[in-house]
Amino acid sequence: MERMTGMDAGFLYMETPTIHMHTIKAAIIDPATVPGGYTFERFREVLGERLHLLPPFRRRVVEVPLGLHHPVWVDDPDFDLDRHIRRVVLDRPAGRREMDRAIAAVASTPLPRDRPLWEIVVLEGMPDGHIGFVAKLHHALADGVAAAELLANVMDLEPDPPDPPVDPSGGADWQGEPLPARRQLLWAAVSEVLHGLARIPALLWRTLQSLLRVGRRRRHADVSPPLPVLDTPNVSFSTSLTPRRSFATTTLSLDAIRAVKAAAGVTVNDVLLTLVAGALRAYLLDRDELPGVPLVAGVPVSTDRPDEVRRLGGNKVSNLFTALPTHLDDPVDRLAAVHEVTVAAKEVHNLLGVDMLADWVEFTPPRPYAYLARQYSRLRLADRHRPPINVVVSNVPGPREPLYIAGARLESIYSVGPVLENIGLNVTAWSYLDQVHVSAIACRDVLPDLGALLTAVEAALVELQEALGTATTASGAAPAPRPA
Repeated sequence: MERMTGMDAGFLYMETPTIHMHTIKAAIIDPATVPGGYTFERFREVLGERLHLLPPFRRRVVEVPLGLHHPVWVDDPDFDLDRHIRRVVLDRPAGRREMDRAIAAVASTPLPRDRPLWEIVVLEGMPDGHIGFVAKLHHALADGVAAAELLANVMDLEPDPPDPPVDPSGGADWQGEPLPARRQLLWAAVSEVLHGLARIPALLWRTLQSLLRVGRRRRHADVSPPLPVLDTPNVSFSTSLTPRRSFATTTLSLDAIRAVKAAAGVTVNDVLLTLVAGALRAYLLDRDELPGVPLVAGVPVSTDRPDEVRRLGGNKVSNLFTALPTHLDDPVDRLAAVHEVTVAAKEVHNLLGVDMLADWVEFTPPRPYAYLARQYSRLRLADRHRPPINVVVSNVPGPREPLYIAGARLESIYSVGPVLENIGLNVTAWSYLDQVHVSAIACRDVLPDLGALLTAVEAALVELQEALGTATTASGAAPAPRPA
């Protein structure tokens, strides 16, 4: 039995009939090199053999009576692999759009709470004989960093590797552990709550000092990041949600993004934020709703330290808030503005402390938080105030070497987190080899045509390349650089 952190538990409390707090990971593989070829039965067998390398996949949530403390993780004594995997055969001819629609359907339903919080849907009937594996993981289970480590734990660096590490159980049937008794849960909860309350005075003092440092910086700095709610404009996708989701993907050249980065003296993350800004500018212009001020983006930031051991579960993440200058027409000016504000956002984030959010959410009261979240969704209160931010934009650096699983080569991987009431768009970039795979998720009844938005992301990259002189011609040479 292991207590959930406040951050992990918070993702459970936030879930409502219209807010699905799972993340989506879609891996596309080429099974051409699999000995004997691909079959769904073989996939099930391989996954079963490697489940011991995915510890969170066998843990389920157990609530504490009366909601006195955060729930606990328990190794599920009733674990059944067949309750977590299924397959979908796409209508032929299937392409990217058909794949995206199938993933949207997977994303539109919540995960049941009576079992470990994940499922994998296998997509068959894809072009070139490729197979899609769509993993739906509850955010309480893992953040982007932990999910990447889970992926690495079951992947190989060669098509014909040595046998994976042996299951410590010797392949015996899974036993799990007995669900804890009510008295055990209550005693542990009361003891831990009382111990935690003793930390509040020091946390209050540390928070006050951090806020004073941020206040001094805002008074004297030339550039400051936006303030959620206060600086956030209203747009059409900042509204209440329904359960239905739309999903779309595209693929960009990592070399092209790095060339833009080098030419402008910025970061890869700055370029990706600028591409999203350019795409949203085009999208909002087409609908005659472009605000005269920048949109506000939340950027998830891992709080893992370089010397920490690999995590195979849980969340260690904070958020910084930056501006997407959709009001600027020139793409180079947009990139410069993104870089300037994001540097300031990182400074503010460090002044507040990367662990500040995690420290405070430890004291989230389970029952009141979950009740308020449900009422907020049910009453559609998101329609009655300005959004805290407009969009979530994530960037996950992926592996630079080709990966394999059971002899099949990983061709691409897409990942995206949830959308929230009033924050109706989430865009995530995940690099792999020499490509950046971008995916977006939204509420289907609010933002149905995400494909057009991601096509605009592609166009925004071309626009930046041409403006900075980094686009290559047919002969491979770069055109003359843009005049200063």
